[in-house]
Amino acid sequence: MQPAADLSPNAQTAICEALNQCVAETAVTTMLAQNFHWNVTGMGFGPLHALFQEIYEDHFVGQDDLAERIKAVDGHAEGTLAGMVARSKVAEHEGDADDRTMIAALQKAQETLAATLGAAGALAAEHGDTLTEDLCIARGQIHEKFAWILRSHLR
Repeated sequence: MQPAADLSPNAQTAICEALNQCVAETAVTTMLAQNFHWNVTGMGFGPLHALFQEIYEDHFVGQDDLAERIKAVDGHAEGTLAGMVARSKVAEHEGDADDRTMIAALQKAQETLAATLGAAGALAAEHGDTLTEDLCIARGQIHEKFAWILRSHLR
C-alpha cells in the first residue's frame, strides 16, 4: 500500500480527477432520487417513495466519503452544483415522469455510477492507492445492488 502522501503529483491529479467524477455523478444521482421521492405517484407510491429515500440518503453519505478521500490525497473536491452537473454523465430529470420512467432513470444512473467507480478504483490500483481502490469497490457494490433492485421493479 502506498500512503496518499507518497503518490506522485501525476497520480494524485489523476486519482482526484477520477474521484471528482464519482462525486459529481453521485451528487446528481442523489438529487435525481430526491426529485423522484418527492414526485412519485400511483399504486407503487409507498414502496417507491421509501426506496428513493433510501437511495438519496445513502448517496449523500457516499458523496461525502468520496469528497473526503479527495482531500485525504491532497486534492480539491468540486463543491459546486453547476460544476457537478456539467461534469456528470448522469442526467437530471425535469418535469413529470411516471413510476417506470423514474425507476429506469435511476437504474441507468446506478449502472453509470458503478462503472465510474470501477474505473476510478482500477486507476487507484494502478498507482498503489489501495485505500481509494477499496472505497471505490465498496461504493460500486452499493450502486450495483441498487441497480439490481430497481431493475427488478421493471420485470
